[in-house]
Amino acid sequence: MQDLGPTMSFVSRSVTRLWQSSLQKEGEPDVKLNGELHRDHRPSLRCDELEAMLIYSMSVSVDGFIADREGAFGWTAPNEEQFRFHIAQTRELGGYLCGRRIYETMLPWETDPSMRDNELGAAFADVWCAIPKVVFSRALDSVQGNARLAGASVAEEAAAALDATDEDVSIGGAGLAAAAIELGLLDELRMFRNPVVVGGGTPFLPPVTEDVRLDLVETRTFGSRVIYERYGRARDESD
Repeated sequence: MQDLGPTMSFVSRSVTRLWQSSLQKEGEPDVKLNGELHRDHRPSLRCDELEAMLIYSMSVSVDGFIADREGAFGWTAPNEEQFRFHIAQTRELGGYLCGRRIYETMLPWETDPSMRDNELGAAFADVWCAIPKVVFSRALDSVQGNARLAGASVAEEAAAALDATDEDVSIGGAGLAAAAIELGLLDELRMFRNPVVVGGGTPFLPPVTEDVRLDLVETRTFGSRVIYERYGRARDESD
């Protein structure tokens, strides 16, 4: 399997529809689906969960880095079951905002036929090509594939992407996500926590000046022992 890197860790809709209905009700024990351990921490479905969300998801190390000091992220490559999970989630995305590095990393999925050499690769390439992408870059004059260069601010492009779809929109890259976090734009944080400590590198989250309260929405443990953690913005009880 190809080394998909941290960019394979973006995800999509509020709990993937393919297995959402199989998750246990509140108060029931953990359940295993296809050999994987799942726990849904939501007390109930809210009406606003049907609305499109802006999400940020990446593979991270135990100590919270998406790449090590050399910029390497080979330890994030998913196994087959995790790859299938990514495909299912990516299929539900209605848009993707990213910086130059992730755009260039993922471009072969749209331009290189060899990425379709196996069934899973072809499936991912199909769903990835279908997603409209907005690329934030000062260095690029043009982009290829189903993408366009950003012509407005992060806030304006995020709003436009959400307005253009009923599906969730994902944002990729630590720098772009940091801007969205600072502006309070993100609805969910999602992490695929790999059992490795790298000791430094590119952090998943930026420094913040005030606490950001979160609700743990869902966890899932893959057979590879990678743990998927999904957090939503904590809401006041009055909301």
